[in-house]
Amino acid sequence: MEYVGYFASILIGVALGLIGGGGSILTLPVLVYLFAIEPVVATAYSLFIVGLTSAVGSANYFKKGLVNIKTAIVFGIPSIISVFLTRALLVPAIPDIIFSSGNFTFTKDLFLMLFFALIMIFASYSMIKKDKIKLEIEPEIQKFNYPIILIEGAIVGVVTGLVGAGGGFLIIPALVILSKLPMKEAIGTSLAIIAAKSLIGFFGESSENAINWQFLFTISAFAIVGIFIGTALSKKIDGNKLKPAFGWFVLVMGIYIITKELFF
Repeated sequence: MEYVGYFASILIGVALGLIGGGGSILTLPVLVYLFAIEPVVATAYSLFIVGLTSAVGSANYFKKGLVNIKTAIVFGIPSIISVFLTRALLVPAIPDIIFSSGNFTFTKDLFLMLFFALIMIFASYSMIKKDKIKLEIEPEIQKFNYPIILIEGAIVGVVTGLVGAGGGFLIIPALVILSKLPMKEAIGTSLAIIAAKSLIGFFGESSENAINWQFLFTISAFAIVGIFIGTALSKKIDGNKLKPAFGWFVLVMGIYIITKELFF
């Protein structure tokens, strides 16, 4: 299964490079089901892999001037704070056994996997539905709706901290709608935000488990190769046309996780 896991790691990067988001949502299932890593540890590992891969992916956007620094700061600060606090305080505070009834025990691992599956289903809807957001808009003076941006940034940070997903499927629409960014600039800015909050969240981890750095760098290397492939393919293939198909795949994965965790 490890070889399948390495191949899947490449696909994580390909999805990030090709459609600008959603790829990181595959990281946790890959780590849990293909590499047999405990969910709590896997969420931490996912933060590092997603953060490092997004950082490499955002470099090309920086070179092209497609990362809006001001927007990244305004949206990123509450997100970074919330993901750091989630990893340092909230995740450790969740009891290993939340409750039990008869033969059923609702554990911390089960909670994280079910919550993640629901996030996958929500993400799949945002990918499948017809995108009403204009891909390009005329340049205009940015007028930030600070309360909404701060709230959304904080929510995305909590989600990232709990399940290790970057949240690009939430960030990109927010940047286009709330910050009036063109789509390509929104993707570049999103990758920069994901990189910062994921890596800071990872290093804010209070886990006592030893970190397998060799494994982390190996998986990250495969994902980084994938993001270069995805970026190259994006010049020839319209990622927005592939997004609904990827969304259906994510939906099936979300349903599979719920079914497997509850019934098998």
